[in-house]
Amino acid sequence: MAAKKKQTFEERLEQLEGLVKAMEEGGMTLEETLTHYEKGIKLAAQLKQDLEIARERLTVLGEGSAEEA
Repeated sequence: MAAKKKQTFEERLEQLEGLVKAMEEGGMTLEETLTHYEKGIKLAAQLKQDLEIARERLTVLGEGSAEEA
């Protein structure tokens, strides 16, 4: 079985935006709306984690450059 390619931050964000747009347009059943909402919550959590990791990396890089100065 082939390994699943990890989505990039940008791909996740685009997917989340698509879910939100679909919900805003309406016309979905309650079940479809709930499914979209659940997926959106999961994507938002993944995006938040990605941003926290990026912030940590920037902090480490900033500390490293401050020590060199």
